[in-house]
Amino acid sequence: MKVITLMLSVLFLCGMNTATIKDSSMTFEQSLEGTKAPKSIIDSLEIITVEYYDAAGKLRSGQFVLNIAVAEDVKEGFEILKRTKFPVAKVIPIVEFNWDDDASMKANNSSAFNYRFIAGTDRLSHHATGRAIDINPVQNPVIYGDGKISPKGAKYNPKVPGTFTADSEIVKFFKSRGWRWGGDWTSFKDYHHFDKP
Repeated sequence: MKVITLMLSVLFLCGMNTATIKDSSMTFEQSLEGTKAPKSIIDSLEIITVEYYDAAGKLRSGQFVLNIAVAEDVKEGFEILKRTKFPVAKVIPIVEFNWDDDASMKANNSSAFNYRFIAGTDRLSHHATGRAIDINPVQNPVIYGDGKISPKGAKYNPKVPGTFTADSEIVKFFKSRGWRWGGDWTSFKDYHHFDKP
């Protein structure tokens, strides 16, 4: 009896250690609350759940709001990140940050849909249609031509876990599926950004 009790205790504790931490568990309606996106865009979106490991090696789950046409690519991409234990800080729909891209980036949040314009322009971002994702913006910041970095205080160092380079498996995967990576851009670098026009 004592042996059975001990075995059950070990199994219970092991189960607790492998429990997934939920960063986000919204409904589709909750993830879009307050958006100014037109119905035509909303009708093209869906919410997906992905799993990933954080920098401490803990398994987590979060959610992306994406265009239905690119959702499968992102699911498969995150299977690669999970398999390789590439650390991801968190994945929470940007509604949690009141649709504020800067606040989301400062929190090192990975996100997708956000009905907004490209910074400093009157052109809609690919995020506005759910056809772009940002992953780990603190490790993979935007570096502008004048040297300015966003989010503020971030630093790009390829040796830091969670940082993308041209050799990263996920970068190669997305590019093989027709996505663009902001790390390839020449006028400035947007290392956390992927989009599929």
